[in-house]
Amino acid sequence: MGDKKAPPPKKIPGYMNFIFGGTSGMLATSVVQPADLLKTRMQLLGPAGKNMSTITVAKDIIKKEGPLGLYTGISAALFRQATYTTGRLGVFNVLSDNYKSFPVKIGIGVIAGAFGAFVGTPAEVTLIRMTADGRLPPEKKRNYKHVFNALASFPVKIGIGVIAGAFGAFVGTPAEVTLIRMTADGRLPPEKKRNYKHVFNALASMGDGLPLHFTASMISGLITSVASLPVDIVKTRVQNAAKGTGQLTVLMGVIKNEGVLALWNGFIPTYFKIGPHTVLTFIFLEQLNTLYLSL
Repeated sequence: MGDKKAPPPKKIPGYMNFIFGGTSGMLATSVVQPADLLKTRMQLLGPAGKNMSTITVAKDIIKKEGPLGLYTGISAALFRQATYTTGRLGVFNVLSDNYKSFPVKIGIGVIAGAFGAFVGTPAEVTLIRMTADGRLPPEKKRNYKHVFNALASFPVKIGIGVIAGAFGAFVGTPAEVTLIRMTADGRLPPEKKRNYKHVFNALASMGDGLPLHFTASMISGLITSVASLPVDIVKTRVQNAAKGTGQLTVLMGVIKNEGVLALWNGFIPTYFKIGPHTVLTFIFLEQLNTLYLSL
C-alpha cells in the first residue's frame, strides 16, 4: 500500500483575518490608551499649554480625574480598533496573500489604511471628544456615558479622518509590512524561513524574535509620528470643535497663534503609543494565528 498523502496545511480563512485583526488591536489599545489620551489633551491645550510637558499634563489629569482618568474614552478607543484595525489588517492580509512584491504590499497597505480610516472615523471622532471632555469646565462637559451614547449625539465628520488615516498608512506601511513579514517568519518551516538578521536586512530583502519586532515598530512609530502629527493635530481640533471649522483655518490658526512647532504637540505620547501599539498588535495577532492553526 502506498503512503497516505499528508493533509494540506491548515489555512486561516479570510473572515478570520478581520476578527483577529480587530481583536489584536483592541488588546494592544488596552495597554497604550493613557498615551493616546495624553496626546489628545496636549493637542488641544492651545497657546496656554506651550510650555507644558507630557509629565505635567499626566500629573494634572491624575490630580483632577484620578488614575482612571488616563483611561477616559476607553470604550471609544476599543470601538475604534474594532472598526479601524479590523478593516485595515483584514483587508491587508486578504489582499497581500496574493502578492509577493514588496512595493505592491506597500500599495495594498495604503489602500487598507484608507479603508480602515473611513470605517473607523466615527469611532475616532467619538474618542477625541470623550478624551477631551475632562479638560472642559463642568458646564461645558459633554458627559458621554459610553461610545454609543456619544455616537448618537453628533454628526460624524469623515473626510479629514480618511485623509489623515491614509497619510498615516502611507508613511508607516513599509515598516509595518516589514514587521508582518518578520513576525510571520517564526511559523514558517525551516526551508521557507527568510531568516532576517535585523530590520534593515528585512527592509532591504523584501529574524524572528521580540527585539526585532520592537525595533521595526519603533522605526515605524517614529516615521509616522513625525510625518503625520501636523495632519493629526488639525484633525483632532476639527473633530473636537462644536461647530464646523475649516481645516485650513485651523492649520493657519495653530501656526499663527502657537508657532510652527505646535504642529508637533503631543509628539512624545504619540510616539510611545504608536510604536508599542504596533508591536503589541502584531504579537497578539501572531499568537491568535498560531492558536487557530494549532486547533
